[in-house]
Amino acid sequence: MERPIISFDYAIKDILRDKANFDILSGFLTELLEKPVTVLDVLESEGNPARPTSVAGKPGKKRKTKNTGKVSRLDLKAKIDDGEIAIFEIQYFDMVDFMGKILFNTCKAVVEQLSVGQKYDVKKVYSINISWYGLNAEDEYVFAANLTEFKGIHFDEVIPFSQNLDPNSDVPKDIHPEYFMIIPKNFEEEDERKRKNKNRKKDFVPKKPTKAKFDEWVYVLKHSAVKSEFTAKGIQAAGDKLNLLNMTPEERAHYEADKIAMGIQKSQLQTAELKGEKRGLEKGRTEEKVEAVIRCRKKGHSIDTIADLTDLSTEQIIKILKENGLM
Repeated sequence: MERPIISFDYAIKDILRDKANFDILSGFLTELLEKPVTVLDVLESEGNPARPTSVAGKPGKKRKTKNTGKVSRLDLKAKIDDGEIAIFEIQYFDMVDFMGKILFNTCKAVVEQLSVGQKYDVKKVYSINISWYGLNAEDEYVFAANLTEFKGIHFDEVIPFSQNLDPNSDVPKDIHPEYFMIIPKNFEEEDERKRKNKNRKKDFVPKKPTKAKFDEWVYVLKHSAVKSEFTAKGIQAAGDKLNLLNMTPEERAHYEADKIAMGIQKSQLQTAELKGEKRGLEKGRTEEKVEAVIRCRKKGHSIDTIADLTDLSTEQIIKILKENGLM
């Protein structure tokens, strides 16, 4: 049995910023990082504005929210155990500088930890990126990247990318950021993938048995639903607290309006892409006809013959010939 829930991208705007719902974020991070994680606080910064923004109302009345209209990205910055930082970036549409954006926001999260004159007591930053377009990935739906050590060029030696500022401890701490890229649309359960690969006449390759519990979270990201048999940490709390059926009519209307706005923007982007492709095709056809006119003229064909061959008017052909110094 499945329970429909509010989509994760919508919840992260406001609902998951509430301390009462930190158990959902904690569960998500626990399964992704494969270690116990507790979210302690949600942080704000210049590069991580609150969304939606709060607008103070009259005393005793519920605070209103103002939709910023920014739907191309959603950010959440959370402080977790031992002062480490988790950043959530949700990207809906193709973006040529997406990787640069990820790097910039991760570096910013590192820099914002320190004040001028302090020791470089840098806490690890986890960059969790959820992309709703495929980034050219074919099968994989969870990618990881990090730098753990410096490797010697001339000799087989390594220096760990870690440090320890505590003189009473000899345990080094990993401080370099760790990156995750999650692509929900690529997620398929094994039976579904077997069936699709058979239709595609593609060999079935079993996935590695890693982060198995996190697969349940990826299912939630893709389908906005929680199965009763799911056991990943925090996932049943998401089923309870983000249940669509528990929304008030006002909350449901706001949620549906947000989804409609997202659909409109997606349609607008797709329309712009199609128009761009059409203009490109038309330009290409024009260039081909110009080249054809020039070739025909150089072969000694008359303007009337060129008109018959290219379906261009006499005036168009004369203009092309003059522009290219052939008349």
